Amino acid sequence: MTTALMFSGQGAQKVGMGKDLYENSEIARALYDKADEILGWKITELSFEGPQEALTETKVCQVALFVHGYAVFEILKSQGKLDDVKVAMGLSLGEVTAYTAAGVFDFETGLKVVAERARLMQEACEATNGSMAAVIGVEREVVASFCEEMGVEMANLNCPGQIVISGEAAKIEAAVAAGKERGFRRVMPLDVAGAYHSRLMMPARDGFAAFLAGIEFKAPQYTVFTNTTGKEVSEPNDLREALVKQVVSSVLWEDCMVNAAAGGVDLFWELGVGGVLKGQVKRTNKDWANAAFETWADLQS
Repeated sequence: MTTALMFSGQGAQKVGMGKDLYENSEIARALYDKADEILGWKITELSFEGPQEALTETKVCQVALFVHGYAVFEILKSQGKLDDVKVAMGLSLGEVTAYTAAGVFDFETGLKVVAERARLMQEACEATNGSMAAVIGVEREVVASFCEEMGVEMANLNCPGQIVISGEAAKIEAAVAAGKERGFRRVMPLDVAGAYHSRLMMPARDGFAAFLAGIEFKAPQYTVFTNTTGKEVSEPNDLREALVKQVVSSVLWEDCMVNAAAGGVDLFWELGVGGVLKGQVKRTNKDWANAAFETWADLQS
């Protein structure tokens, strides 16, 4: 079977993530210890012990999910279980993990990239008054028109009937009220720090572009898909531009999955926390084979 690896995005984090990997795998332990050393603060303690409030901060959770996802990848590779892998992709920050797994840059570089991305996005959140909301059970075209009318943006198109909108807090509040009045199946505000994947992240995008200008990007060893278009991207400069644009653009995750399947993928493996992406695979096409790997027990199956 042809396998695609999927890496988690922000929101999947939970206290205790990676602790059993660290305790049972020399590979995971070395990666986590290296991350502590490079960062100058202990992602191990925040991932394993929390508290949840600290782990949920943008500058922390993005790094925590990156290290966890890459550790799972390296353990699976050491077990010889990735011979059928042809595709790597990730949701939002998970795209950085996917690029790292695909050899676009090494672990140390990927860690620095995701740490700077997270720092800049947290700064942008703190400098703006943004919010997000989930719109459930409404077609993409309807939500697109609704967003244009309300002055907000589609941030995440996760799977059929699951879209997240993003923008100024007052406009999101108005959109939630208007969606309920129009009989949308479900529309609810999300508990997030800011308006991710919207124009409010422009300062983060600009800073990230300057940072990535000094990073070497290599051609990927797996086929990778970018959230910005849902399509394959392979040229180093295009990979860099995609990561920059992704900070402010819609995450076309459903398109990534659909295009991967159209390209021959028949098995989707989630390397991350909580099984969120596995669930989105099922909601997109119940016939696609899938599995999720998070804990040490998962990796022994």
